[in-house]
Amino acid sequence: MKIELKRVTVRDVSENFVDNDEQGVIGYDGKLNIRPKYQREFVYDEKKRGAVLDTIRRGFPLNVIYWALNEDGSYEVLDGQQRTISFCQYVAGDFSIMIDGHPMAFHNLNQSQKDAILDYELMVYVCEGNETEKLDWFRTINIAGEKLTDQELRNAVYTGPWLTHAKSIFSKSSGPAYGLASKYVPGSPIRQELLEKALKWRSEGKIEHYMSDHQHDATANELWTYFQNIIWWVQQTFTTYRKKEMKAVEWGPLYDQFKDEPYDPAALEKRIAELMQDPDVTNKKGIYTYVLTGEERQLSIRQFDDRMKRTAYEAQNRKCANGAKCKTAGNEDGNRLFELADMQGDHITPWSKGGKTIAENCQMLCITCNRDKSGL
Repeated sequence: MKIELKRVTVRDVSENFVDNDEQGVIGYDGKLNIRPKYQREFVYDEKKRGAVLDTIRRGFPLNVIYWALNEDGSYEVLDGQQRTISFCQYVAGDFSIMIDGHPMAFHNLNQSQKDAILDYELMVYVCEGNETEKLDWFRTINIAGEKLTDQELRNAVYTGPWLTHAKSIFSKSSGPAYGLASKYVPGSPIRQELLEKALKWRSEGKIEHYMSDHQHDATANELWTYFQNIIWWVQQTFTTYRKKEMKAVEWGPLYDQFKDEPYDPAALEKRIAELMQDPDVTNKKGIYTYVLTGEERQLSIRQFDDRMKRTAYEAQNRKCANGAKCKTAGNEDGNRLFELADMQGDHITPWSKGGKTIAENCQMLCITCNRDKSGL
């Protein structure tokens, strides 16, 4: 790959700057694609934008910016998109910065202040090479500033019509996926977290394989249909909305496994409400998975406290509650004395059969017996 230093001014880069929000951003009199398909959406906050402008106004060195040279002579930003958008938007009058304690838009500055910004020289390294080389370089230089997420890096590799359509659905805060699923699925669409979640569910975690297989598809309708079906299934199966608990559930795998089961939503809700009120259930977020799978570990049932265990331990004369049935080698007569640290509290009547985590329902088993009973 050929890499050359190019010195350009803020005036040059901001000439005929056009920001079409999530559709694209162009500068350098139409010759610079500031937001290529593989780049993230703008995420700098007010403080960071102000820091960029303060650096420029003071004439301090701004971090190096990287461009890629295209075959038609145009350029695209490899690294430095958010710094570039910050100073271009300021020159365009899109926001103000604090100067001497006062908010000042670009048009509020005197001519010498404007020129200090416009004549600032940027250090731009222009990279010339094939697509693979440019994307490899893009990965290499992604070590500073706002680090790209894993999905943003994947987007850099699997560009094409499928990704363009998928981003129009999953990567906008005003997009259809966020509008449908924001109550049930956490994550920022702009940072590609919603797209990543949909891909994770659809591909069973093999996101790169899925994106590779579909890179040149005309649309992302297959993924979108699958994602919609998940959310509709959740809405129809669990009719009472609980934000904190429901947004923590991995709905995709549950949909794949249970979508064809004829559940009674009213009966499910009754059981969920009971579990929400059960003080022994310490992981309320696991209730939705539990009512479908029956996996008690999803609930993190409350354990016996030290006082309860000590009481049972002394009452058992430091012996395993299994007596002669104890699984520990050398304890065939059941009379071996155990240290408290070598024993674990166990529900006499299992929680699943109505047993509570109270002193009267506590017995002490040696570690071997308790693991055997738990199936560990």
